[in-house]
This record gives sequence, structure tokens and C-alpha cells, in this order.
Amino acid sequence: MARMAREEQFSPDEIAIVHVVNRAVRRCFLMGEDPFTGRNFDYRKQWIQHRIEHLAAYFALDLLSYAILSNHVHLILRSRPDVVATWDDTQVAWRWLMLCPLEKNKDGSPREPTIPQLNAIRHDAVKLKQIRTRLSDISWWMRLMCQTIAQRINAEDEASGRVWESRFRAVRLLDESALLACTAYVDLNPIRAAMAQTLEASDFTSIQRRIGALQPAPVDKEPEANSASTSQPETKPADGFLAPVLLDERTDAMQTLPSQTGLRCSDRGFLNLTTVEYIQLLDWTARQVVAGKHGSTPESAPPIFERLKLGMSPDTFGELVGSFGKLFKLVAGKPSVVDAHRSQRRRKRFTMDSAARRLLEV
Repeated sequence: MARMAREEQFSPDEIAIVHVVNRAVRRCFLMGEDPFTGRNFDYRKQWIQHRIEHLAAYFALDLLSYAILSNHVHLILRSRPDVVATWDDTQVAWRWLMLCPLEKNKDGSPREPTIPQLNAIRHDAVKLKQIRTRLSDISWWMRLMCQTIAQRINAEDEASGRVWESRFRAVRLLDESALLACTAYVDLNPIRAAMAQTLEASDFTSIQRRIGALQPAPVDKEPEANSASTSQPETKPADGFLAPVLLDERTDAMQTLPSQTGLRCSDRGFLNLTTVEYIQLLDWTARQVVAGKHGSTPESAPPIFERLKLGMSPDTFGELVGSFGKLFKLVAGKPSVVDAHRSQRRRKRFTMDSAARRLLEV
């Protein structure tokens, strides 16, 4: 059966939340410990993390969640063409040249574009329109991320050919239930893979960065009396490149909220939860679905589920998170939402796995 075209699932011209996954070719452990050679490539996860931080600063895409494993990468991205519309022509040209630089510094970072380089884009109406679309295109994010990492791995291994499978897998998230379950699924990947036992020990995940941002910074020693300067170097928040968790539906949902820090696309959240509430929910879920963790469900449902009004029990939510990757293929959401959704161009209905339908049918 032919694969559905990406343009049928989502378009860079609309706001869409998509869970994307890309695996190393033949599922080789190219970013972890290779059981066959004994070599450890964990440091390559840092390459990917640095890359997604860079992309998050210049693309019109909100990074909601991510997890970097030994042979695959999970991301949840939200396209923001409405943010692109707030950028003038110079901003659009500058951002693109920081993503695809014509010149680089000695350390490999993009060199600030020159006036002629900016003019080549902002004075070309056709090219400018094309780049505006690309800046909110999830496929272009994945292209620039995967291409750069593949080149680095092949150069280090003195090899050629594919590093990633043919194309990334994408599932569009249509409602809050699907979004919350998928976000938890992504953040819990290291625990489910027995690579970590706790959220804070789940390396190279968005949840680890969010927890790190909540922890107080170490207190520096007081400067000596003769010190020439008492200023401290500016540090970026650990989760500064991630979209904030809390979405205030009364105000944020009606605003574009471009980022005020330059570290991410926008300051719009995505869940009806605070960061602390999300972490508490995730910790509870981790105890329910991870093998060897025999935590018990409270006699009464946790208050968080009552506030969310997701229309599902804690047990159902745990099962949904634990099997999210198997239950959903192209789109995810409650049956009524999926049934009402249509593909972008041909207006076709999406099918839904019977197990997912039974689990979410109210």
C-alpha cells in the first residue's frame, strides 16, 4: 500500500502538532552502545541535542517534547506560520541564513550574514515566499537536522550512504488527549527502554531539561574584595529552547506570543497543566507502565485527572501512553475527532486502529 503524502497529513501553512520519529538505518545503535562492536556513541546524542536547540531558535516551530535514544529520535513539533507572519523580510532572510549559512566560523557555527547575502533573499519575492513557507515546515526541520547529523556520523566513521531510514514517521495529534499521552510517551522513552529509572536521570529528554530548569542554580562564592568585577556570566535556562508547558486558554490561545528570548519560536504553552503538575503526572504514569515498577493506583483518581476532564480513567491513560507508538500511525485523537478529520488535499478520512478506538471511545 502506498504511503500517504506528507501534504495530506499537515501543511506548513497551518498550525499543526505532529509527533515525528526517525530511526537509524537497520536500527543500528549509531547514537549509543553498539552491542556488536562494543563501541559507545552516546556523545552523538549531544550532537543531536545541540542541533535541535539551534533549529528551535530560528525555525517557526515550537519544540514541545523530545527524546534521543540509541537508535532513534522522538520530537513533538508545532508549526507556527502565524509567527512567521510577524517577521519582516530581513528577519526571514536572516533566520534562513543562520539555518543554512553561506559561511561558517572556525568552530563550525554559522557566520552572521552580510548585507548582500540578505539582499539576495529579501529582494527576490519568489525566493522570499518560498523561505517563509520553509520556516514553518516540519519536513524542512527534519531535513536539516537529519542531514547534518548524518554527515557528521559518516565523516567520523569514514563511511558513506544512509544513516537514517528512508523518511521520518509522522503522527498528527488532533486533540488534547492525544497530545498529553504522546508527550508523556516521548518523555518516558528512556524509562520504558530500561535506560533510566527516574525522570531526572532520563538523559537527552525534554523532561530532564524541564526538571533541571526548576532546580535552583548553585550558589557561587562571594567575590573577593579586590575583585575587579562582580558580574556573573549570563546563563541560558535549561529548558529555554522548549515551548513552555502551561497554555492559558483565556489569553495565550488567542495570541501569537513570539519568543522574547530568541531561544525558541514562541512563548505559547501547549497543555492545561503547569510544569510541576505535568512532572507529577509523568512520575505517576512512569510507575504504572514501567516493568518492575509496581506502584498502585490510588483508591480515588488523582485530582489532576479530575481537572483535566480527559474523559478517561488513570488506567486508560497509562495504557494509552504505554502503547502510543503501536496505537497510532498517521493521526491521533479521540474517535470522534479522528472521524471528523480529513486529509489536506484529497479530503480523505483517516482510519483508526480498533484497539485505539476501544480504548478512547467514551
